[in-house]
Amino acid sequence: MDAPRHSLLPTLPPAVAAPCLTRLPGIGGALGLIVLYFVLQVVVGFSTAMMLGFGYRFLHGAMPIDLGALMRRPDVSSCVVIITLLGAALVTLWTARARWPRLWLQAAPPGFGFATPAAAYCIAAAALGLVVPLIGGKLTELLAHGHAVPQDVKQLGGGASTGFRIALTLAVVSIGPLVEELLFRGVLLSALLRRMRPAWAALASASLFALVHLPDLRWLWYALPNLALLGVVLAWLRLRSGSLWPAVIAHACNNLLAMLALFVSLYHPG
Repeated sequence: MDAPRHSLLPTLPPAVAAPCLTRLPGIGGALGLIVLYFVLQVVVGFSTAMMLGFGYRFLHGAMPIDLGALMRRPDVSSCVVIITLLGAALVTLWTARARWPRLWLQAAPPGFGFATPAAAYCIAAAALGLVVPLIGGKLTELLAHGHAVPQDVKQLGGGASTGFRIALTLAVVSIGPLVEELLFRGVLLSALLRRMRPAWAALASASLFALVHLPDLRWLWYALPNLALLGVVLAWLRLRSGSLWPAVIAHACNNLLAMLALFVSLYHPG
């Protein structure tokens, strides 16, 4: 039996609208920022790989560079991923802050929610960040019929040395959740709420959140419901708590659980 809509998502009072002089995010602007973030990952990643290649050649004389072979080294690949995440994140965060400065600390939409949440929501977020992936994982197993769902970051972490595994885990747990929550539960969700009801806005942002992760999942469609479920829960946390931080915490716990599962599998193969 479905719960009443008002029990799932809060009603947004009209009084939260920003002053007329404040630029509000539109759907086009939100999608543009999301595209910018992922394009930056490609650009920063390629630039970092090229610089590492030239640095390797400088240290080893005039030896020819096999850039592909160099990037297949787990420590080198992990270093590229960390620098890529950090570089793309800094530019994206700066762009959002510069474009919508008045909305940054505003708690309710159209604000982005960088406001202090109640402690209860932080605790609930941590619990949901650990429980929802388990439920979503079972759903993926059901849809995949026993097929594995590989992820590039986890594979990199599996082959890297201990120091790089720790550094990669910290990046995946902190940088990724912060930027993605700003993009999907901050800017995009705020833009969608200007055009549709909260439930539909949460579902739309969660669907796009799932779709943009398909390349990392090798285009395996049966992993989408798991990510969409996580996206809906993150949107619920954002709207119910009046802050973006619970969604960031839940997202971070989800990523941490995935990385810990990887490390356990390394020490207990099969």
